[in-house]
Amino acid sequence: MKNIPYGRQHITQQDIDAVSAVLQGDFLTQGPAVEQFENAFGQHVHAPHAVAVANGTAALHLCAMALDVKPGDKWLTTPISFVASGNCILYCGGQVDFVDIDPATLTMDLNQLEDKVKTGKYKGVIPVDFAGYPVRMDAVKSLADRYGLKIIEDACHAPGGYFTDEKEEIRYCGDGQYADLAIFSFHPVKHIACGEGGMVTGSKQSLVEKVKLLRTHGITRDPNKMHANHGGWYMEMQELGYNYRMPDVLCALGSSQLTRAEEGLVKRREIARRYSEAFAGLNLSFTHVPEGVGHAYHLYVITTTHRKQLYDFLREKGVFAQVHYIPMHTMPYYKNMGFKQGDFPKAEKYYEDCLSLPMYPSLSAEDQDYVIGLIKDFLQQH
Repeated sequence: MKNIPYGRQHITQQDIDAVSAVLQGDFLTQGPAVEQFENAFGQHVHAPHAVAVANGTAALHLCAMALDVKPGDKWLTTPISFVASGNCILYCGGQVDFVDIDPATLTMDLNQLEDKVKTGKYKGVIPVDFAGYPVRMDAVKSLADRYGLKIIEDACHAPGGYFTDEKEEIRYCGDGQYADLAIFSFHPVKHIACGEGGMVTGSKQSLVEKVKLLRTHGITRDPNKMHANHGGWYMEMQELGYNYRMPDVLCALGSSQLTRAEEGLVKRREIARRYSEAFAGLNLSFTHVPEGVGHAYHLYVITTTHRKQLYDFLREKGVFAQVHYIPMHTMPYYKNMGFKQGDFPKAEKYYEDCLSLPMYPSLSAEDQDYVIGLIKDFLQQH
């Protein structure tokens, strides 16, 4: 029987050689491979600055700290995301609220966002480029400017994704043009697989420098920034930071993976095209992508009223589809804050019906055809 996961890393001999070179070098952490990866990734997503960190969650936490989230500050995000998109505000003592999704894009409904923020209760927003579909960050920025909001773009699903803004210019997810800061993840099933790792990107030098300081315990060794200087050994802790560094070994793997990033995007979009053509006219739904939008396809999501049965059927046949995500506000921890079933009905309906199909660049046409065939067989029986 086949064993086809929903996502899978692809490690080549080039990747192994890159890691091996670091293991045989002088630095395992805080060495030159970090800056090399930062520079290469910044170029990939068209961002002026990039800061490598321990993981995507650390990236979110650092952004919240750099943007000075204080106890009691209220921020908004989407309920359809991994819990880290909300938790980062809680880490700083802030409060989290949600904006329901637009079923057409599965991202935050920007009309509902405006309804929320015009109340004046909120300090910031964390839109999520869900599954790789880019949020219209120019529209978010317009709202942010009008209502005094800060923006963290969660672009973990979307390196290489883009939209066309109101000026008819292509803007890449996480490029720093509209968000104060943006974040990415290098978990094994993401576009760039490092095992663990994350990146903060942005265009504002002062915020980027704050992130760099906070990722290393709040310590600086820069003589130009220190209050005193006792000698070459001297360092100063100037903020309460964390050990959120990404080691050279993982950065070397990331740089190697980046050399195939564009190729991987082409493959993901081809896989998505084949799914969409195969499912046209069937009793299920999938996201339609308009002209001017570059979906990065971290996930390919279908919705069906027979989700649980289809999930079980595929697993029996060796296809390990997945569900992304359980709405954040329905988690026990968040329900203890007062959220309840029914608060965000579009997100809840989506969760009842959604299923993420196998989507990764090394997925063969044969395996994809097997998945498609199983789904068609299932639908004929239901």
